Amino acid sequence: MESTRQKKVARLIQKEMADIFLKKGNELAHGKLVSITKVRVSPDLSFAKIYLSIFPATNQEEILKIIEEHSSKIRFELGHKIRTQLRIVPDIAFHIDDSLDYIDKIDKLLKS
Repeated sequence: MESTRQKKVARLIQKEMADIFLKKGNELAHGKLVSITKVRVSPDLSFAKIYLSIFPATNQEEILKIIEEHSSKIRFELGHKIRTQLRIVPDIAFHIDDSLDYIDKIDKLLKS
């Protein structure tokens, strides 16, 4: 169960990461739309799992690999944005959010 503090920090990170990907997303994923769907923060606020949705869905693993290679630069940008609200910038890990694909698959099964 997430605490109120974890939820607030997760929302803050999600908002700032969305801003980072809006400005620098074209460098990392040329021709793709990358959105932050969910952020999960550890209880000690030292680690954040960031779930990404990439559109169009082709080559998602390749885009994720590029983003992971630039994660230290992205974390540095995040640190500059949240330095007044958080004492420690959490370590970040990126994951593909496949919930939309799962929903689409269920819809197709229900229609057939």
